[in-house]
Amino acid sequence: MKHSMRAPALTVVVAILIIGTGFFQSWNSALGILNMGIISAIMALGVNLQWGFAGLFNVGIMGFVALGGLATVLIATPATKDAWQAGGIGIIAALILGAMTIIATIYANKNLPKGKYRILGVSSILVIGFFVFRAVFDPAVSSIEAINPAVTGNIGGLNLPVLLAWPAGGVLAAGVAWLIGKTALGLRSDYLAIATLGIAEIVIAVMKNEDWLARGVKNVIGIPRPVAYEVDLQVNAGFIEGAAKLGLDPVTASTLYVKLSYSILFTAVLVLLLVLAQLALHSPWGRMMRSIRDNEVAAEAMGKNVTKRHLQIFVLGSAICGIAGAMMVTLDSQLTPSSYQPLRFTFLIWVMVIVGGSGNNYGAVLGGFLIWFLWVQVEPAGNFIMETITSGMSDGDLKSHLIASAAHMRLMTMGIVLLLVLRFSPRGLVPET
Repeated sequence: MKHSMRAPALTVVVAILIIGTGFFQSWNSALGILNMGIISAIMALGVNLQWGFAGLFNVGIMGFVALGGLATVLIATPATKDAWQAGGIGIIAALILGAMTIIATIYANKNLPKGKYRILGVSSILVIGFFVFRAVFDPAVSSIEAINPAVTGNIGGLNLPVLLAWPAGGVLAAGVAWLIGKTALGLRSDYLAIATLGIAEIVIAVMKNEDWLARGVKNVIGIPRPVAYEVDLQVNAGFIEGAAKLGLDPVTASTLYVKLSYSILFTAVLVLLLVLAQLALHSPWGRMMRSIRDNEVAAEAMGKNVTKRHLQIFVLGSAICGIAGAMMVTLDSQLTPSSYQPLRFTFLIWVMVIVGGSGNNYGAVLGGFLIWFLWVQVEPAGNFIMETITSGMSDGDLKSHLIASAAHMRLMTMGIVLLLVLRFSPRGLVPET
């Protein structure tokens, strides 16, 4: 098949798979796959900017997605007034002290003469600043976490419209990416991968353990939605009447309505980001990024600041992942730090980019849809196949083992798909043009 026909053909295939799910399973399942497919496609688009445009190997995707989810809590949930009164000022003062310590350390490192005086000065600032920070921070945290920990125990958020949390998630992820990039982008590619992986784990560890921020492993539930709640629709007389005309009961109709509303919102975000990514790809800036990716030495010889350009693309790609993370938490209406796993939010996103076509924005998006569909559908299909194979076997350890092993079909399928694509289409299903 010609490369120019691959994208339309793959689009048709993905559409048939999702629509087929609606006809043969349920439209609730189909819309659920569509919504998470859109979010996964946005994540893949962000990674494609970093890898496909600039060759940056970021394996800390999970951390930036989690930061987007955290931003949703900090922006959209109501503030815990008692917690702010108990320790809010202390938290703000501690953060200011921490920032001042960092600034003073940088200033001392730049201005003190080299040698033992610089080492002594920088070390003294860091040690004193750390103890002062903890002296202010720890009592404030204890006061906040003591406020009704069964329900809150955290500072809450700004209680702003939840849609504002999506760009805020991108801004928070971009800010952390800038800090990481200033220190890590000078490293060799394999060291950059190790650094981003470690930092992602640090982000998750902070979210799990700092209860004052977002309740840690106790989770945050009831995050506001940008669309109606099912229970409200189910008692709305006009909605019930409309559902009856379509031959649907109120429960099914309300679920479909909410998921379809999310689909429309998510599609608008995906289309906007895809258009912007395409404009960037075909702009002079995009051509410069690809030239840096292909030959950094030649680009530097032409006067390009490679590290600065890498920082730009790293921040942009991370921001897109942050937006996707905020959208996902809004869809779930809860933040669960323990659910952020490298397998789902790093490995699987990389599979989407590689299978779809690294360097091709359409390919990354379509790969996101296709791989997510397989990820969802392979396990039930594996259960059905294994139960069919073992139906004639007598009960025993072998039959139980075979049925239990069906849960691993997901990983095996991802591996097989990745191997087949790398063997027969190394540049992905929709290669870079």
